[in-house]
Amino acid sequence: MSHKWKFFRAGGFDQVKLETGADLASLGELDQKLWVALACPTTGLEFDARTLQLIDTDKDGRVRASEVIAAAQWATSLLKNPDDLVHPGAALPLAAINDATLEGKQILASARQTLIHLGKENAPAIALEDTTDTAKIFAATYFNGDGIIPVDAGGDDATKAVITDILTAFGAETDRSGKPGINQAKADLFFAELKAYSDWWLAAEADPLILPLGEATTAAVTAFRTIKPKIDDYFARCRLAAFDPRALNAVNRAESDYLALCQKDLSAGATEMAGFPLAQIVAGKPLSLVEAVNPAWAAAVATFQTTVVKPLLGDLTNLTEADWAALTARFAAYETWFAAKAGAKVESLGLPRVRAILASPAQATITALIAKDQALETEAITIASVEKLVRYYLHLYKLCVNFVSLKNFYSRTEPAIFQAGTLFLDQRSCDLCLTVDDAGKHSVMAGLAGAYLAYCDCVRKATGEKLSIVAVFSQGDDDNLMVGRNGIFYDRKGRDFDATITKIIANPISLRQAFWSPYKKLVRFIEEQVAKRASDAEANVNTTLTTTAAAPTTAPAKLKFDPSVIALISVALGSLSAAVAGVLVFMGNFAAWQIPFVFGGILLAISTPSLILAYIKLRKRNLGPILDANGWALNAKAKINVPLGTSLTSIAKLPPGSTVDVAGDKFAQHSARWPKFAVTAFLIWWLYAFVDGTGLMWSLSGGAYGHVTQDQKDRLALKLPGMGGTGGSATNALPGAVTTNAPAGK
Repeated sequence: MSHKWKFFRAGGFDQVKLETGADLASLGELDQKLWVALACPTTGLEFDARTLQLIDTDKDGRVRASEVIAAAQWATSLLKNPDDLVHPGAALPLAAINDATLEGKQILASARQTLIHLGKENAPAIALEDTTDTAKIFAATYFNGDGIIPVDAGGDDATKAVITDILTAFGAETDRSGKPGINQAKADLFFAELKAYSDWWLAAEADPLILPLGEATTAAVTAFRTIKPKIDDYFARCRLAAFDPRALNAVNRAESDYLALCQKDLSAGATEMAGFPLAQIVAGKPLSLVEAVNPAWAAAVATFQTTVVKPLLGDLTNLTEADWAALTARFAAYETWFAAKAGAKVESLGLPRVRAILASPAQATITALIAKDQALETEAITIASVEKLVRYYLHLYKLCVNFVSLKNFYSRTEPAIFQAGTLFLDQRSCDLCLTVDDAGKHSVMAGLAGAYLAYCDCVRKATGEKLSIVAVFSQGDDDNLMVGRNGIFYDRKGRDFDATITKIIANPISLRQAFWSPYKKLVRFIEEQVAKRASDAEANVNTTLTTTAAAPTTAPAKLKFDPSVIALISVALGSLSAAVAGVLVFMGNFAAWQIPFVFGGILLAISTPSLILAYIKLRKRNLGPILDANGWALNAKAKINVPLGTSLTSIAKLPPGSTVDVAGDKFAQHSARWPKFAVTAFLIWWLYAFVDGTGLMWSLSGGAYGHVTQDQKDRLALKLPGMGGTGGSATNALPGAVTTNAPAGK
């Protein structure tokens, strides 16, 4: 490895610094075990989608490390100073393109040609919008290297007309200029169809059996095909009647069929009778072509007689079954020929137009035009390379510092490309929000991150746009976070969405939350028990009232006094007194100044398990599973520690210098005063005991006399009445008291 790398520590692991173009050019030398990510999706990121598509050379919807390396090496080789990728401007300066290589020279020439097409021949730089409007770039020319020529490229009217015929027959391809056109494949298919159609007709023209009436054969066949099913039906019914006279009434349709038909008005053409026989059925009777014909078929029979019977059989008015068989045989060759039709896609042009095109030089002309267009393919590809270079110049470095490392995420200077926006909810703003396709599937992996996750459905009612996100809450508590709560989500473009929590993955949010968690659970438990008992009591009262109202009126039973009630009350009071006494005795083992620390120790003992568990989970909080669930292949355990988590979620704070008008809330709920007095009295007593050191009040209440000093005992004996004389020895009159001698005046 020849390149010297620099690293920085963030998220609990070492990440490479990408500070120069040389760093980007040497990415192939960096051990991929040191890359933060090995793959990421091309969708769902706040990043230029077209750039990701260009980097994704295998078009599988994922950008991999090897593709990032290839993109970096290609871009740095085409710039005179690769450092330009690290500090890009708004547009790519033409002077920055490395024209010392053949590819660089071609790209520079294409960039200048593009600007000329756009009327910017004196522009010193080419912007992204200059490369994306290909229709405008190629609007001044019909030949742009894509092998597609529009109608206007035909030059003369005859060629333009043929190109139009091809578009009509086979549809259009879109030229780089945005115009409809044809390619070589469509042209070849068109001329092949023309020849096939012409040859098909040549076979008919050479065989008189196929076209017995010459050019009129097509019209005759049409009339023949129209009436053929009904004439076949007529002679079949006549044969059936000849076979068995009993079938005669049935083959002529029952009288009831006519009665049903006559229940409504009949039209002049009597189309309602189309399903009836062509004429009245009589055994062995020829078909009359002029008399007693089914009204629904009279016009078709007349056309058949004029175009088929008369030219082939003479001026007949009656058609025998033998005549019909002869006519059918005359068209057999035509039917066989017609079944083998070729060139049907150009049939609408008509045979004269088909043969006129084949006789013209149109095929050679169009082939030459397409070849001329294809000759410019290299130039067109180079123009596409100009767009690619401009996009890499603008966006490649940003991708690298969000893929090879997570500089943007851990520096918090700008959002990472996977951060979709900010969620405002419960007086908090969450910056770590990612879009998700399937919350259920995403939560399976993301739940391993150890973070508090809230999945939200977001919608813009004005436009109907919808998306789903997952937000990480990393500061505050979860008291008011629940499914169904609403907030506002702002995406990276500043658009606002109505957001509703649909799913929660609960994990510790902060140590403060963990400290108070046991007490909140206790309060919730007590509230639930009180509510349950109150509900049960209400139900019992309602039951008693219902039973009493339904019972017959009788004299109320005389209540008997039960002495056991007094015993039970006494036991309860005794137990309560014993508990209070036990607490006082326990507290009596400590000096007054130690009492607050005892309470503090008790609080810590209760909260410590929750704190330890929360600390372990917060310490393991990891970005990796969240990104992996979104299709990334994260290569490191990217931690979200407490300071970083605090920066990712902000809690509402009043602006500096703000004032609060408390008196303005005339409906404010005022708290009771006695707790304040009790706390104040306790603090005064504790300060007195702590400063004076006698433990006087505590000795009275708890009897912790054995824990005071000899001097404190002397002073206590003098201060309490009935505990000895003055000026000499004072005797403690309390049970178990000791006698001390104190000098007079003490």
